[in-house]
Amino acid sequence: MSLRTPVARARGLGSAREGAHHWWLQRVTAVAMVPLTLWFVIAVIAHMGATHAEMVAWLSHPLSAAMMIAFVTAGFYHAALGMQVVYEDYVHPRWLEVALIVGTKLVLAFLAIACVVSVLKIAFGG
Repeated sequence: MSLRTPVARARGLGSAREGAHHWWLQRVTAVAMVPLTLWFVIAVIAHMGATHAEMVAWLSHPLSAAMMIAFVTAGFYHAALGMQVVYEDYVHPRWLEVALIVGTKLVLAFLAIACVVSVLKIAFGG
């Protein structure tokens, strides 16, 4: 019995050195989401019962608009990273895994862009 790794069979199946990078990105976006989510929840509570005009005025402030854009982009990016991990772990046909990852990233990118454009439109009075 040999304890040597069968190199020929394992080639291309090991670490591509992307796992640690992906793991760090997931953690960084999670840490970024903590204060952004707290800000968002506090802002929603503070503006309960506000009129449409008051909300537009609040979101037109540069700090509010910047925080909302940061919240949206970090949230969608974090979601894309998380869904990719789920697909990689639980979807076994490779073609379906790739299709789901690409589809999810496209949908989330579109939604993130739509949210950012909406915030910018409100912020600049459009």
